[in-house]
Amino acid sequence: MTPRTSTTRIEPGWPDGIHRLFRRHEVREVCYVPDAGHARLIQLCRADRAMRAIPLTTEEEGVALLAGAWLGGERGALLVQSSGVGNCINMLGMIRECRFPLLMLVTMRGQWGEFNPWQVPMGQATPAALASIGVVVQEVDDAARVEETVASAAGLVFGAHRAVAVLISQRIIGAKEWK
Repeated sequence: MTPRTSTTRIEPGWPDGIHRLFRRHEVREVCYVPDAGHARLIQLCRADRAMRAIPLTTEEEGVALLAGAWLGGERGALLVQSSGVGNCINMLGMIRECRFPLLMLVTMRGQWGEFNPWQVPMGQATPAALASIGVVVQEVDDAARVEETVASAAGLVFGAHRAVAVLISQRIIGAKEWK
């Protein structure tokens, strides 16, 4: 039998709430590295004619893309997995120094229910790594609180031109398992 991953639990409502928040905050550019935890939100953004969903080859491309979008008058959001946060650290220095607004939604790995030891180090380091480069970190581990947490983050991002990362717990996106 070939190993494959599956998600043991997905909360279907929170991606729809985030999509509504993107619409309310006039987010037009949504860039992402494909990720099962963000799959529903990516699908909604791709289907929305008012948004451009832009697949990336690496996460740091999204940081630069959203800085350029802001300079062009557009708001955006970056969807990544915690394992890709380390790829963004150097680019986040530009965000901090230039005070570009950046909304990051990070699906976490290396937490509750993790099976892959390679995901643990970056999953555990993500909050501190982001905070060390000046990103405001807001963690959420209850699906019922995802929408309000993203709303709070978006208000700070677009109101105060700050970088904010919402870390969506592995308890919410579901633990992956080999089958």
